[in-house]
Amino acid sequence: MRKEHSSTKSWSKIKDEVFGELGTPERDGLERESKSFVIGAMIRQARESRNMTQEELASIISKKRSYISRVENDGSNINLKTLFDIVEKGLGGKVKIEILI
Repeated sequence: MRKEHSSTKSWSKIKDEVFGELGTPERDGLERESKSFVIGAMIRQARESRNMTQEELASIISKKRSYISRVENDGSNINLKTLFDIVEKGLGGKVKIEILI
């Protein structure tokens, strides 16, 4: 009986091969970018769950709608004060940050 080999690779293995292992500049950059994307998606999801438009959220935190759009599409260009304003003041939520060493 012939045993078939699977050519399926895990996402982690693909990232290792394409961007290098964790700790390399390229891989660390990818990890930061992906976390930034997730932050933006979480903000969009929270806003939509509250039936708010980008315009309404922007008005609450004194920003332009285009800024909220940029944050939702790429959370990498956001400072902590604005993140807290969006989540706490604008969406009525709480920010939880964890630092791992």
